[in-house]
Amino acid sequence: MTRLPDPRPRPPAGAALVDTYGRVAQDLRVSVTDRCSFRCTYCMPAEGLPWIPRAEMLTDDELLRLVAVFVSAGVTQVRLTGGEPLLRRSIVDLVAGIGELRPRPSIAMTTNGAGLARVAAGLKAAGLDRVNVSLDTIDTEQFRTLTRRDRLTDVIEGLAAAADAGLTPVKVNAVAMRGVNDDAVIDLLSWCLERGYELRFIEQMPLDAQHGWERSVMVTADEIRARLATRFTLSPAPWGDRGSAPAQRFLVDGGPATVGIIASVSAPFCSACDRVRLTADGQVRNCLFSERETDLRGPLRDGASDDDLLALIRGEMWRKGPAHGIGRPDFHQPDRPMSAIGG
Repeated sequence: MTRLPDPRPRPPAGAALVDTYGRVAQDLRVSVTDRCSFRCTYCMPAEGLPWIPRAEMLTDDELLRLVAVFVSAGVTQVRLTGGEPLLRRSIVDLVAGIGELRPRPSIAMTTNGAGLARVAAGLKAAGLDRVNVSLDTIDTEQFRTLTRRDRLTDVIEGLAAAADAGLTPVKVNAVAMRGVNDDAVIDLLSWCLERGYELRFIEQMPLDAQHGWERSVMVTADEIRARLATRFTLSPAPWGDRGSAPAQRFLVDGGPATVGIIASVSAPFCSACDRVRLTADGQVRNCLFSERETDLRGPLRDGASDDDLLALIRGEMWRKGPAHGIGRPDFHQPDRPMSAIGG
């Protein structure tokens, strides 16, 4: 029987994690858990979600092995995410294990900050380089309404502990929502400036578990900049092309302090994207909004070699589309919410 050639395009042998548009993945986002201690209204329902069963989660050894495979293919930055990564009891050991890889990638973490005060020093000692803390408001009532938790004080203490531990620059990620907290963006920037934190506003994206996102509710990057400009003088940072960095940064009142605005929806930066994602249950995704993913956990547990795993990863990246497609008639929100994908 004559075997017909496989018509599907394949990545070039021995290549880094490249896609058909010439982008090379160097930034790995690793979700270490889908669980979270908050119930943010734009992320999940008040009762939470059906969590990934423990048996389906990657073990520490499995996670470290997969990260090592990514690093061998040119990944230079690893960001640990969730859910809430600090809910993984072994998180300090995972950071230490990643820090032992050679070449050593830079290691960052995105967290809600509620448990950060107790582990910030340990994370720094283990090798964590910097941290991003999600904080949408410093108003106690707004915070309680948004997160459905009364833990603003814990987050504030976590930020201070991160700064004291040297996890700098300490960055704050905020999502502004129309009629919810968009009136607080000026106060939040003032608060961050006073404490030396770098604030970055992020447009709300269609990644909620409820699939209730509406573009009309999203506060655009232009709107955020216009509102901040009523109090501060913002000028584009003089550092030229931002490369693959998602935030456009502005000097505040001439600098040196800056504020970043990430226009993921209104002005996407897909053409420069260098990210790849690994979920807590071992699926590799080439885009935050991908409707498909490639299983690594199954082959890994079945005895696949590092070369076998790398071939699967390269194949997933080779399928990466030109852009996420938000706003196109054929756009579909992924089935997995942000808490299961990883930020």
